[in-house]
Amino acid sequence: MKIQSAFNREGITLIELLVALAISAIVLAGIYQLFISQTKTYAKQDQVVEVQQSVRSAMEILLRDLRMAGFVDDNPASTKTIPTAIVTPVQDSDVTVYYVYYDRNTATYQKYTVRYWRDAASSTLYRNLSIDDVLQNPPATNSLNILLQNVGALNFRYGIDANMDNLMDDIDGDGVITDNDFVTATVKNNTYPTATVVAARVALTGGPNPTNIDVAKVVSPRTLISAVTLRNQCLR
Repeated sequence: MKIQSAFNREGITLIELLVALAISAIVLAGIYQLFISQTKTYAKQDQVVEVQQSVRSAMEILLRDLRMAGFVDDNPASTKTIPTAIVTPVQDSDVTVYYVYYDRNTATYQKYTVRYWRDAASSTLYRNLSIDDVLQNPPATNSLNILLQNVGALNFRYGIDANMDNLMDDIDGDGVITDNDFVTATVKNNTYPTATVVAARVALTGGPNPTNIDVAKVVSPRTLISAVTLRNQCLR
């Protein structure tokens, strides 16, 4: 009687093995491409969020100082005065505001002079603070004064009160206060030199780090525009 060998069975051929390896390679390549695509998408969205948050944070600090422009505490203990609420240089990317600040830590009133400007050479937004006419972080371009980097543009426009009714003037005469009623620093200084600045419109553009070429190609600059009333200068 013959006993059938247990090893007398057909196995996987070399061709079948090669086909299986080829299919596996195609599947793995697809998974890898999907992973790379998702990674790039995540990096892009992360950079977009970072740019937006950086611009928004810088704008909030800037608007906070603008809202304080012209503030002088009426407390008899405060002897601080300010020359003016806001100075509008010729450059529309430069502004200086003045106000009185109460420092709770020292229980003293202080004169604040805050200057914002964009340095075109470095595309950097600087914030210079002087307390009682003493600059806190000299020189002007000290890294401690950097508020935002990779700034594509900074533009100030001003709402004015030329007729002294404590309200922003309707410059274009259409009966509605719009963006067209905000004037440049040049117009303010030359055409309305005695008018009071009662509002400000700020346009700030920030972008990704240009040294990261891959990110800079896919993440476009973000622009944030805000208008604020200088509440210490007008009724509304």
